[in-house]
Amino acid sequence: MGILNVTPDSFSDGGRYNQLDVALRHAQNMVAAGATLIDVGGESTRPGARVVSPLEELERVAPIVELIHRELDVVISVDTSTPAVMRETARLGAGLINDVRSLRRDGALDAAAATGLPVCLMHMQGEPGDMQDNPRYQDVTREVGEFLSERMTQCAAAGIPAERIILDPGFGFAKTLQHNLSLFKHMEALHALGRPLLVGVSRKSMIGHALNRPVGERLSGGLALAALASMKGARILRVHDVAETVDVVRMLAAVESAE
Repeated sequence: MGILNVTPDSFSDGGRYNQLDVALRHAQNMVAAGATLIDVGGESTRPGARVVSPLEELERVAPIVELIHRELDVVISVDTSTPAVMRETARLGAGLINDVRSLRRDGALDAAAATGLPVCLMHMQGEPGDMQDNPRYQDVTREVGEFLSERMTQCAAAGIPAERIILDPGFGFAKTLQHNLSLFKHMEALHALGRPLLVGVSRKSMIGHALNRPVGERLSGGLALAALASMKGARILRVHDVAETVDVVRMLAAVESAE
């Protein structure tokens, strides 16, 4: 899954892809490099990010979703928590709703159910603006699993069956470095929920803190985590650096397919 942020304030590429032609070219390059999903986001969810209005988010996201749907053969994922954005982008050709708030905004469950699209539910405590203030867990992997299980139950009640659900442990969201590392180490426990796992750690602060690297120097750490995630059974890798990550996945597959 290639990341396409059409925001002015995302942590590693804010403002780079706000123009339609530039955004489309980036999407084309990611598809050519091997991405089978493009995740379009119009609201930054970095720590401390401000909330944008539904209209502002829709004005950022809708034109590029419509353009990619017309120009490229790729699944379009929309990174949104906003009911109006879910409904409109589904109409314009989106194929997946990717919600960091796990459909907890008012009206989001009903909107997602009405689209008929698959949804990705992610674990997070609080909101992006305050999620890193003081995250606490007794057992981070168990508590993440319990949260995701409860959200699956709420989805079922709203008419979203388990077969339409993908789960994201939420690395970097309301978690310290040690929380992230422990959750990653024990990720296999989440397979008990019976749904595909999406892992998004590309360029995140867990890499920066573990390796003492700024955002622009986190590729090697990200590729190490991509390899580990694949070996631990993750089905979708959400990344900025598509070509390099595809090489990692292909190399792992070559080894696994050997006699």
